[in-house]
Amino acid sequence: MTGFWITLIILLLAAIALFLRAGWRQREASSGDRDRLNTDFYQQRLRELERDEEEGVVAERPEMVRELQQTLLTDVPQQDAAAIHRSSRWVLLPGVIALLVVSIGMYLKTGGLAQQTAFVSVQQEYPALRARVMDPKAQPLTMEELARLQLGLRSSLQNDSTNLNDWAMLGRLGMVLNNATDASQAFEHALQLAPDNIELQQDYAEVLTRSSDPQDNRQANVLLKELLKRDHSDVRTLSLLAFNAFEQQQYNEAIGAWQVMLKLLPAGDRRITMIERSIEQAKTDAGQQNSSLALTVSLTPQAEKMLPQGGVLYISVSDGVSPVPVAVKRLPLSHFPLSLTLDDSNAMMPDRLLSAQHQVQVRVRISRDGSANPQSGDWLGLSAVTPWDGHQQLAVEINQQQP
Repeated sequence: MTGFWITLIILLLAAIALFLRAGWRQREASSGDRDRLNTDFYQQRLRELERDEEEGVVAERPEMVRELQQTLLTDVPQQDAAAIHRSSRWVLLPGVIALLVVSIGMYLKTGGLAQQTAFVSVQQEYPALRARVMDPKAQPLTMEELARLQLGLRSSLQNDSTNLNDWAMLGRLGMVLNNATDASQAFEHALQLAPDNIELQQDYAEVLTRSSDPQDNRQANVLLKELLKRDHSDVRTLSLLAFNAFEQQQYNEAIGAWQVMLKLLPAGDRRITMIERSIEQAKTDAGQQNSSLALTVSLTPQAEKMLPQGGVLYISVSDGVSPVPVAVKRLPLSHFPLSLTLDDSNAMMPDRLLSAQHQVQVRVRISRDGSANPQSGDWLGLSAVTPWDGHQQLAVEINQQQP
């Protein structure tokens, strides 16, 4: 930053020097022109006097020469000329001030001073931000701080472009900040330094998989298959390959990779549930899923006597753990007992399908005014949490009222 300001001051001083030099030379040229004119006039008059004397027109030539010299001295007083010259230099001062004001004003408007100041601030904060991100006990960095760390890291790499760890960190920061272009470029630089590094190749494949460009997705698929040939039991490679295939609607390939992962993961691993749901989702999207829940709903005699006119029947299915339903159906009141079927078409969210559940709990409620929110006095029935393989038939009796 100091070098920048020194350069700026030197340029301003050079501009001022050129401006003053041009002004002084113009004034000196003006004074010189007047002196030359007076000298030429003096020489011309001397020649005329010589001719007049030769012709006999002038008898007192020496006296007339003295008068001519006195006229020349009177026309250019040395003291006045010096004063005029000094005053003319002060006339340049407003021009110098205007030059400084215009130059500084234009720089402040278009020169990026705020960006330069912010960049210097980032460089000063970079060591502390890097220390925090490397310390597992330190407070996590905010997204803004991560962005500043990324800028500082990029600046550091300009001075040391062979630092493999910094290129890898820059790529992972790009992934966290959802900047696929920066992440991809950083991993490409890192792979130039370490082309056989499996972890870097996996990171690069993940960036390509997340890309919205289909060509990047296909490139990631090729890269992941090459990695899988080198180590067919690498869980991360399998996970990335499954996700990549699923995003490209290659459901059989995705299901196959997830099924291999299930065999590799230890019992009790919390990823197992997520993978099983992903498999069910892929089967559903591929049209391979035919799971359905057959349900029979009945009423107690007391509930049947109190059926409201215009009531609505709400049926919700949950996993027995989360209160958020995975499937919902709304029906007008009709005759009981009622038989119906629920499947993935009744799912609340596309990433939580009925076919992906391993246990279910059914809740049936009669709403008197059609409201989706439970109200006091509504009749309802609740089943037990029941293991489910996708083909059982459940029965629910409406036998209690909402408190």
